[in-house]
Amino acid sequence: MVWELRDVNVGSGLPLEGVRVLDFSRVLAGPMAAMIAGDLGADVIKVEGPDGDPVRSLAPPFYGDDATYYLAVNRHRRNIVADLRDPHDFAAIEALVRKADAVVENYLPAQYAALGIERLRRANPDCVWVSVTPAASGTALAALPSFDVLAQARSGLMGVTGDASGGPTKVGAPLADVITGLYGAIALVTGLYARVAGRPGRHFEAPLLESTMSALINQAQGFLATSVNPVRLGNDHPSIAPYGPVRTSNGLIMLAVGTDAQFARLLEALGDDGLITSGDFVRNDQRVAGRDVLRESLERIFMSRSTDEWLEVLSRASVPHAPILDVAGAFAQETIVTGDFVGEMSTPHGVVRAMRTPLRIDGERPALRSGPRRMGEDTVELLGDASDYS
Repeated sequence: MVWELRDVNVGSGLPLEGVRVLDFSRVLAGPMAAMIAGDLGADVIKVEGPDGDPVRSLAPPFYGDDATYYLAVNRHRRNIVADLRDPHDFAAIEALVRKADAVVENYLPAQYAALGIERLRRANPDCVWVSVTPAASGTALAALPSFDVLAQARSGLMGVTGDASGGPTKVGAPLADVITGLYGAIALVTGLYARVAGRPGRHFEAPLLESTMSALINQAQGFLATSVNPVRLGNDHPSIAPYGPVRTSNGLIMLAVGTDAQFARLLEALGDDGLITSGDFVRNDQRVAGRDVLRESLERIFMSRSTDEWLEVLSRASVPHAPILDVAGAFAQETIVTGDFVGEMSTPHGVVRAMRTPLRIDGERPALRSGPRRMGEDTVELLGDASDYS
């Protein structure tokens, strides 16, 4: 018999409704790219090998039997288990590929060859294919396993992160994987558009190294244009001042004074005669050159009041600023508490709070329709009844 694949997300009204994505990827960057497609309405089918996605056990913390790491990037998808080394399973997955609009995978070159992934690609030449790789294919690093922290180290990101007097520091969240996942999602959606435009079958790469280096933005362009190697500045900005934390009588406030007009408003709000009459900091280039002296003056003033008092003063003066919050504090902000960014998500272990997509469509944020599935939960439905994979 000819196997038919049941549609899901029918009637969701989301932009990618009717699009089917196979997700062979593991850990974070690839699953995040596929999750974004699922958030936007695609029918995403995650294919795990017999050993499962290793991110399931990257804990603590756990929620039930799964690491919360896994819950973070595996919502909005069905789940099947297949061993591509088994001819029957390979044929079943080949049949799925024929019915897919896009595939996301992050196999290393040796795995790609050993598992016959190129044969899967040939099964559906019109399919959008997104490969998340350690580095651009054909380069020396492309065949080596890589992880977020290795990309942060090799990309230069750690080289510009941390105090000037200390050592390089990684970012406190898996930024390299997140950026790569976002580029993977851009590639997926771009490939789908190309199909509609009559240019199907595009193969995209989202390399972890280059994607992370792209996050250097101004730091990278400054080096490429001048050959001056950026240095660690802690929380200071290389090109703007004051653009960092200042100490109050009981904590810290982040200032982001990006223009001369904003600095003039800051001086007025501070009401310090010495700074107001000084001509040393009128222009941003003067403030950057004299950032240490300026910081001492600002901290002398800010230490006279509490954080809450200064937050009110700066708000009235329209000076860009923010409190410096921990994760709990971030989720306790009124904007988050009273908004719709956090919702409830089903999991095999019960309902858990989770972040919804940050995207809004026509003023509405897509709902959390389904959470991560048990490993292989949909294998029988999707593969078990197929007696003919032709």
